[in-house]
Amino acid sequence: MAAPATTAPAPPGRRKSVTGTRRTVAFLFLLPALVLLGALVVYPIGYSLIRSFYNANGDGFAGFDNYKAIFTDDGIRTALKNNIIWVVFAPTVSTALGLIFAVLTERIRWGTAFKLVVFMPMAISMLAAGIIFRLVYDQDPDKGVANAVWVGIHDTFAQSSAFPNAHPGRESPLKPDQGGFVTTATVRTGQTVALPLVGVAPDQMPDGAKKAVAARPDPGKITGTAWQDFTRGKGVGKLGAPDPSEVGYDGMRIEAVKDGKVVASAKAAADGTFTLPATADGAQLRLPASNFKQPYNGIDWLGPSLVTPAIIGSYIWMWAGFAMVLIAAGLAGVPRELLEAARVDGATEWQVLRKVTVPLLAPVLAVVTVTLMINVLKVFDLVYIIAPGSSQDDANVLALELYRKGFAEDQPGIASAIAVFLLLLVIPVMWFNVRRLRREERR
Repeated sequence: MAAPATTAPAPPGRRKSVTGTRRTVAFLFLLPALVLLGALVVYPIGYSLIRSFYNANGDGFAGFDNYKAIFTDDGIRTALKNNIIWVVFAPTVSTALGLIFAVLTERIRWGTAFKLVVFMPMAISMLAAGIIFRLVYDQDPDKGVANAVWVGIHDTFAQSSAFPNAHPGRESPLKPDQGGFVTTATVRTGQTVALPLVGVAPDQMPDGAKKAVAARPDPGKITGTAWQDFTRGKGVGKLGAPDPSEVGYDGMRIEAVKDGKVVASAKAAADGTFTLPATADGAQLRLPASNFKQPYNGIDWLGPSLVTPAIIGSYIWMWAGFAMVLIAAGLAGVPRELLEAARVDGATEWQVLRKVTVPLLAPVLAVVTVTLMINVLKVFDLVYIIAPGSSQDDANVLALELYRKGFAEDQPGIASAIAVFLLLLVIPVMWFNVRRLRREERR
């Protein structure tokens, strides 16, 4: 029997791809993408690398001087330190919150609506989010939501004084004393004491304040009046005595002090009158500093010490929803039998989460964390918009410093060195991500 004919292998130059497409044709289809990739990625990287070895004018070789500046320039070192804080905390907290939200929303009926609300900040640009949080962190409690809440909580437990700007007027019987005021002379039982003050705007007076009344003498006690000794209009009213339009200092605390010790105290009524017992005989009357405590204005969120955590908080507000959606998608693929088996074996919900759910979600958690790490290395908008000029140096990050060196300070060599340094920081994270994806493909 004759041997079957065999097909001769095609010459190497004419070999086709698996899909039957010639390599030349495939290359032509890929050529536009390769041109764009080269123009938008390869060329800028190569030019930045070359430019990083030249001086600011670009006409002199600087060697590694620009790279040395990254570790010696105070501004760049602060930016590098802040970037480390960003990389450590922002992805970790965002991923943790995303995991918590994803797990909890599985157990509630309105979980989809909750996910939508949490994910909505992702639809806002970084610029818009920066403007929003610049207002949220405003120092004025009447403008900034953060301080409005904080001041409200503080004032619930420690009410501020209604008379922060009150002080003695002309010919006053009071003198300064340890942040408050004290009478220049001692008082006696049966005597009435006038404690006139000025400096409180009419709209700042306590709501319960009433028309000031001159106190009546009491033989066995000391009586007096603390009031706003000011009547609008030139030559109107009598100095040192309550006039018809003047109001009492409702709630003003008065102390009787002998030899540096408080022997009696009282609070002024709505009309400003007060009464002290006979033990106050021979004492000086003091209006303590607590009466004049300035109102609490909250926390300086955008000050040098808190500006970086505050901006990280705004980033987490935006990206926790991204983490939640990805983790929820991974959670949907977790076999329910494993979770139920763990519960049947007596595991608590915390143990199920820690020993079953998290290990099964490890690949997804790694994707989310690595993605956010790459993202925070190039964060720029939030820092530039939220941090005020007075604390922008304290909130500085490498991407912002790159912009400042390249455009504001006209040092393109150092700016290029920072760009290359950022690329070197991103490469290990990208390499880890690529290796993990390849391992997943092999499975």
